[in-house]
Amino acid sequence: MLERVHLEILRQVAREGTLTAAAARLHLTQSALSHAMRKLEEQLGVAIWHREGRGLRPTQAGEYLLALANRLAPQFEDAETRLRQFARGERGTLRIGMECHPCYQWLLKVVAPYLGAWPDVDVDVKQKFQFGGIGALFGHEIDLLVTPDPLYRAGLHFEPVFDYEQVLVVGPGHGLRNAAFVRPEQLAEETMITYPVSPDRLDIYTRFLTPAGISPKRHKPIETTDIMLQMVVSGRGVAALPRWLVAEYADKLDIRPVRLGEAGVDKQIFLGMREADAGSEYLQAFVEQARRHRDRQFS
Repeated sequence: MLERVHLEILRQVAREGTLTAAAARLHLTQSALSHAMRKLEEQLGVAIWHREGRGLRPTQAGEYLLALANRLAPQFEDAETRLRQFARGERGTLRIGMECHPCYQWLLKVVAPYLGAWPDVDVDVKQKFQFGGIGALFGHEIDLLVTPDPLYRAGLHFEPVFDYEQVLVVGPGHGLRNAAFVRPEQLAEETMITYPVSPDRLDIYTRFLTPAGISPKRHKPIETTDIMLQMVVSGRGVAALPRWLVAEYADKLDIRPVRLGEAGVDKQIFLGMREADAGSEYLQAFVEQARRHRDRQFS
């Protein structure tokens, strides 16, 4: 009945648009591919595609099978990769997904000593800052998710590994440069420079401006930290970043952190993982390395 090859055919037809292109991608003849899918349709008693000229459009049943294929295929690929690594005597690859821009600088400080301690484990980092991290964990596309905003779901575990404070960043000559803290209304006429993330996922909005009913005069997304801070230095606006990250740039750029509100905005970096994998030795070793880095920072 339904086999893995059918799921692979569905995925490739959806990507390539035609049976001919899908067959070439799968190293099959078009007739073999057509025969396999026609036999499946006969066995299931339901059509999988509507044929529109040379193209194919999935039926409702086909859409269901395609969603199943997209969910299961990465798990098959992950299993095969890991088994090949085990056969070669390797521990495998720790695949890390990122859901925040500044976390990358933090991650580098953890990865370097980890690679030294685990020479038979590779690390692969996926910097899809707006990707569905939870879906990637459940889909076995990644093994660890680095995020400041965990979404707790059954089957997942999140471990806090680093505490930090989110602060406002101002440049030379800014009126708030010497302030002990800033109030939301003081940012109403500012240009807020942020990473290209929706405001409903930015702490400067969700935990500071929006609860006070304040919006900045302008919101300007910038992809990289270096350009963002150059914009701040040149007086083009202000930004909100972790205090530790601002401290790293303060030696070479004329920037100053200012507390957000009298109490400040405290945050944490979390490592998310599947509960079934939480006992993995080399995964837990990465969590411990992250904790050691945190302890050194505050010792």
